[in-house]
Amino acid sequence: MKRRLDGFMTVARDELRGRDRCLLLALILPLAISFFFPLWRIRMEAPQYPRGLYMDIYLYKLGGGNGGHDLAELNALNHYIGMHKIERSTVPELGWIPFAFGVLALLTLRAAVMGRVRDLIDLSVLICYVTLFFLARFILMLYRYGHDLDPTAALKIEPFMPAIVGSKQVGNFTTQSYPLAGTLLVGIFAGGVVLLTAWQFFRRASREPVSTGGA
Repeated sequence: MKRRLDGFMTVARDELRGRDRCLLLALILPLAISFFFPLWRIRMEAPQYPRGLYMDIYLYKLGGGNGGHDLAELNALNHYIGMHKIERSTVPELGWIPFAFGVLALLTLRAAVMGRVRDLIDLSVLICYVTLFFLARFILMLYRYGHDLDPTAALKIEPFMPAIVGSKQVGNFTTQSYPLAGTLLVGIFAGGVVLLTAWQFFRRASREPVSTGGA
């Protein structure tokens, strides 16, 4: 155990190579571009809406299809089953996520400039925490919307868990939920940083001589 810990600390003190620093700088680009693309889409289809209605979730806002009219129509439909109105003020995560991602971009820049593996390790841990926390909050948000229904609503339905990924039937509506380009861009950034961190340890392990037992 002590040998492994010593090996970890040795790698953590290593400096990043020039090409690793350049890769870190390049990974900031997809994270920055993700602000301009939706992360997720929630879509509803029914016989009376053959073209469907959809809502897109961005890092900092909610957007509806058909020039925003779909979101208003979705809220009108949800009102009949007692679901809370979907708007930016009811999704507090949209207020802090842009700040959190901005901090990640600055820390990535810092890791590239400082050039130490330990800075890269800290960045990877923070990225995993932020992304998993955001995913958990997203699931919780869907759960709240599907379970915290107004008992005095015009239409009574059983509380439900909306689809996280995939499709689900709710009444005569088929709901779909799936990631979009923004999530792909964030994934490129997060996956690139984590893989680059793992590569530092794999590269050192591959350089270590294989010990042979003496006579």
